[in-house]
Amino acid sequence: MRLVILPETALCHRTPTDKDIHPTPHGGRPQVSQPTSPGHSEPEGQPAPTSATGVPAPSANGDGKAAAPASNGDGTQKPAPVATAPVAVGGHGGGRPGRRIRYTADLTTGSVRKHLWKLAWPQWLENVLGVLEQVIDLFWAGRLAGGYRSIAGLGVAQTFTTFGPQVRMGFDQGLRAMVSRAVGAGDIALANHISLQALTLTLLYSLVMIAIGFFLTDFLLGAIAVSDAIKAETSAYMKVQFMGTAGIGFRNVAGSMLQASGDVMTPLKATTVFRVVSFVLTPLLMFGWLGFPAFGLMGVAIAYVIAQLAGAVVNYWALFRGTSRLHLTFRSYRVDFRILGRMLRIGIPASIAGTERAISQLVLLRLVTPFGDTAVAAYSLARRIEMVTNFGGMGIGNAAGIMVGQNLGAGKPDRARQALKWGLAIAAAVKLVVGALVFASAAYFVLLFTTEAGVVDMGATWLRIVAISALFLGLTQVFQQAFNTAGDTGTVALIVFASVFFIEMPLAWVLAYPLGMGPLGVAYANLIGVAARTGFFVPMYYWDRWLKIKVI
Repeated sequence: MRLVILPETALCHRTPTDKDIHPTPHGGRPQVSQPTSPGHSEPEGQPAPTSATGVPAPSANGDGKAAAPASNGDGTQKPAPVATAPVAVGGHGGGRPGRRIRYTADLTTGSVRKHLWKLAWPQWLENVLGVLEQVIDLFWAGRLAGGYRSIAGLGVAQTFTTFGPQVRMGFDQGLRAMVSRAVGAGDIALANHISLQALTLTLLYSLVMIAIGFFLTDFLLGAIAVSDAIKAETSAYMKVQFMGTAGIGFRNVAGSMLQASGDVMTPLKATTVFRVVSFVLTPLLMFGWLGFPAFGLMGVAIAYVIAQLAGAVVNYWALFRGTSRLHLTFRSYRVDFRILGRMLRIGIPASIAGTERAISQLVLLRLVTPFGDTAVAAYSLARRIEMVTNFGGMGIGNAAGIMVGQNLGAGKPDRARQALKWGLAIAAAVKLVVGALVFASAAYFVLLFTTEAGVVDMGATWLRIVAISALFLGLTQVFQQAFNTAGDTGTVALIVFASVFFIEMPLAWVLAYPLGMGPLGVAYANLIGVAARTGFFVPMYYWDRWLKIKVI
């Protein structure tokens, strides 16, 4: 008997495609039919292989029957070639067959510190671009005819328009938790399926936000009793921002999918496109340069929406072309109420935590407005420049969250704990440096945007208080992202609720009014509230409940 050894290329292996993916009935996980090889047959007495839907798998004969063993012609049978399981590009079964998949390191093995760095630095660059945009918007707003009132109007409007994204970001936390777990467990078909369900939620959210912006903008501005001058500067800008939340939401949810899968470079590219388009269009649409119409402050919102759509194209190109670990297609799409229910169960507490912070900002703004337009402008400047002190915290927090989610999916809780510890250490180091720089140069930051003496004096003091809170805010961001991506969003919501409603908001009123500290009392209350929030997370970390939450 001769043993015939076939070359590896003779085996007709292929990566499973979307046609092989069969979502199971009743909301079960999508299954992948494993392809068979020519010459391979099942052991005698065992049934022919079937797909996840129960249909016999294709055979070499193409007739649904198992292929007969090959003969040597002398009455003996040729041994069937031994076939290895098909290995998908990228190591996890995702992506488009035949295409190189990038940015898909295995986060469940290797150095935790190095993985955190590789995940964090692209998100840090995204933070830098975000800071630049905040600074540039303030710079141009200060040069409108409204002067510092335009700056105040920008801050007031964005206090409202960030309220909606905080709700949607809660759903993104549910998405991140589920996708990172699925990827860590090696189930890319399930990760793709979850991602499509997240798009369904984002569409519904966008429709609600458009309706709020169109019908309720003037009512909301009246509710916080801003002056008529600021309301005139703000109304049109705020309506466009609300109605542009569809583009914003779809770009961000796609970025969350990619980051949770381990691809942080594609969202960085999308953010770069978005920021560059926004930088270029903003002054053109504000002042009417180069023949563009002059929209004033509303031009900032129009430029922002157009830029968001441009950035979204980059993310969705990677997702639907299959050049990242995830590969989405609508060919087998269906609404999966089980997945949606679980995503909402995880995401709603995160949304509540986000809205609690947004409500806090609205209440603090309402406490500031009786002190006049100068105080509102100082508050707005401090909140916008706070993005500088936020540098590093959110990026390393997201990186730690991705590591936590994937390692819990792989059954490695100790490694998830290590990721959180390293994240806290890195965030503390970065925040100490950034906070010190902002504290030392607070007045110069404010002078970049206005020379109004009252605004400069109050704004610089407020910014120094914000710089001190930077360390606590950075640690809190890492705790929150790690807990949220682990699926323990309820603990985060409870801690935020306690620190905001029982400490920060009551203290802000007491310091500002009965104790006579004025608007700066609000700033000190915010500092104390953030520090308390950090302290609340420490015992929760040692309790270990966050390591035991079922996500998928």
